[in-house]
Amino acid sequence: MSIKRTTPRTATRIALASALAAAAALAGTAAHAESNGPSAPVRHSAAQLSAASTAVQAADVAGTAWAVDQESGTLVVTADSTVSAAALARIKQKAGNAVEAIRIERTPGTLRPFLAGGDAIYAPSWRCSLGFNVRKGNTAYFLTAGHCTEGKPPYYSNSGHTTSIGPTTGTSFPGNDYGIVQYTNGSLPHPSEVSLYNGRTQRITAAGNATVGQSVQRSGSTTGLHGGKVTGLNATVNYGNGQVVRGLIKTNVCAEPGDSGGALFAGSTALGLTSGGSGNCSSGGTTYFQPVGPALKAYGVTIG
Repeated sequence: MSIKRTTPRTATRIALASALAAAAALAGTAAHAESNGPSAPVRHSAAQLSAASTAVQAADVAGTAWAVDQESGTLVVTADSTVSAAALARIKQKAGNAVEAIRIERTPGTLRPFLAGGDAIYAPSWRCSLGFNVRKGNTAYFLTAGHCTEGKPPYYSNSGHTTSIGPTTGTSFPGNDYGIVQYTNGSLPHPSEVSLYNGRTQRITAAGNATVGQSVQRSGSTTGLHGGKVTGLNATVNYGNGQVVRGLIKTNVCAEPGDSGGALFAGSTALGLTSGGSGNCSSGGTTYFQPVGPALKAYGVTIG
């Protein structure tokens, strides 16, 4: 008996066609997976970021701060522990089509001006910190935070208010957060330096602009000397009650009430004046600083 061969050509052709179809399907799936894989983050236009910033301002939520993150091309909105989910929803609703440009982050504590304020200086009803000694011609002044000089109070070098420094001669808050006090007590020294709270001082010889990633230090009368890095520029903070301040330096340096007005510096270069923030120097926090340049320009004074 002869046995017929059982490997028909038709079956071979069907198997080959099936294999080719499977390969094509796999290739298509791979291409689809590649097209839906990780992609570069969307960078929003300047117009979108501006619209988002305007929307956050219009929402008027106390306890928020916002600044453009140049690396990601988004507007980062920082919300403290007092900001409710409904308030965040209001921000998003105000943003409309610009909402995709917003990234919301939470921060512990409460955003507030650090009013209580380098060396301690005393108004009749509060304490702040001296920022930088400056001069105009032969007249000496110091810069501090504008929320420390509201109402143009006289300032004293001691808590008993017996040693006068002199009067507040200029103040700008909100919007900005800087003020200036004149030395009228000729017996008080006013060197161009910042206390390091270890028996030493740092000589300050110039003013400069902060940069993101820069290592900085802050000196204040409540918590002394602390350091960290600049994490953002041109930030806006809404402290509530209409107290909105713009153009601030954002840092991860801690601070507490009474540190207001104190010096932010890098080496011998003056950078800013402590405005406010959240957290404390036990758990850490975020602190915002008024750049020193606008204050120098506004009052026509120089470091020294």
